[in-house]
Amino acid sequence: MDTQSQVKTTAVKGTDTAREVRPMVKDIYKAAHEARENGKKVAYMMVASHYDEILRAMDIVPLPTENYAGLCAAKRDMDRFLLRAEADGYSQVLCSYARIGLGFDSLRKELGHIPEGSPDGGMPLPDMMIGSSAICDPRFKWYQATSRYLEAPTFSIDVVAPPPQADLNRVRDYYINYQKEQFQGLIEFCEKQTHTKMDKEKLWEAIRLGDKAWQLWYDIDRLRVAIPSPMPSQDHFSIMVAGHYYTGTQKAVDFYQKLYDEVKYKADNHIGVIKDEKYRILYGGGLPPWHTLWIFNYFESFGAVFAIENVYRGFDPVQVPSHVTDPVDFLAWRTWLRATAYHEKARQNSGNPTVEKLLGIIKDYAIDGVMFHACRSCRATTVGQTHIKTELGKYCDLPMMQLVSDMVDLRDYSEAQWKAQIGAFIDALEARTDQE
Repeated sequence: MDTQSQVKTTAVKGTDTAREVRPMVKDIYKAAHEARENGKKVAYMMVASHYDEILRAMDIVPLPTENYAGLCAAKRDMDRFLLRAEADGYSQVLCSYARIGLGFDSLRKELGHIPEGSPDGGMPLPDMMIGSSAICDPRFKWYQATSRYLEAPTFSIDVVAPPPQADLNRVRDYYINYQKEQFQGLIEFCEKQTHTKMDKEKLWEAIRLGDKAWQLWYDIDRLRVAIPSPMPSQDHFSIMVAGHYYTGTQKAVDFYQKLYDEVKYKADNHIGVIKDEKYRILYGGGLPPWHTLWIFNYFESFGAVFAIENVYRGFDPVQVPSHVTDPVDFLAWRTWLRATAYHEKARQNSGNPTVEKLLGIIKDYAIDGVMFHACRSCRATTVGQTHIKTELGKYCDLPMMQLVSDMVDLRDYSEAQWKAQIGAFIDALEARTDQE
């Protein structure tokens, strides 16, 4: 592992602010360890589950297990955890985020302490585990499996969205009421674990800070329509830490305000990521290859910049009706509005909300080509990806490519194959440019 940890995995960033993220990542795990020492509650949690503000309002320190898997991959210290989970019977096609987490917890139980040399000091034992059905099924079942290795109360929240064919006016109230019940159940669970009642004013404050940070993040992404690109996707995969892991905090707001100011300056002054931007690429889907993020700089060596992406994005701002005056009602409404943001466009055109979102991005950001990353162990972002690519091709004639590996498991990656595919993709971009 010592040799692997010295291998370059990260990409050269395009903004100074993105370089400030690494200490924020370290603070996630430092805060969790300090919380344990000081008697505060720590919770294993899932990203983008719409419940972050509830945890912040209850003064529960979030410990994002998926992020820890990505950290292990970036540090090239994932094999021992992956192999341990597989030795315990978990298939190699199971989500590799989950396998790293399960392997880590398994080793910690066997050793009686955090495995030596674990990135950023490892994860402390949680006081509770809060799963979610948002995005994929392992997020709902992972923590149940973790109970093999530790004893902690577990709660999984259901996050649902109607199919694009649904009559939104007809099903809206049902979905919102159901989502509210889910949030209320989580609050009751947290109250039981913390022996503290939810303070609605604290929840409103967390929501206010969360929405302000997400609005700034959205505004930053809108600045990225500028040509040349003022911020690339490799920066996005760093700066998303503030929005997804510090939701509901002033720290996230301050970070995005600083980033906004930097990106706006670059956009206003036509300062691009590289000197000669020839092609603008959309990262169309699939989790990022945390083990090989330097690949973005390889694209840049051909004059290709990833101008925008459609994964780990901030939610587009939504307008919750003014008559909603209860914070839990607000969370339920916001979740519904986020989930259905592209449904009406889809009904009028392609029938697929993801395709509609990508088409809008392609137009707004003057995209020249699209790259997808098929992750072998992530069904949620890979199953249907080829269909999305095909459907997208019906509405635009851009060159598209699909790289295959995994988000953290290096065994599914071939550098030679990737570089050959990228070369062919660049040739297609060049040929299309010549035709124009």
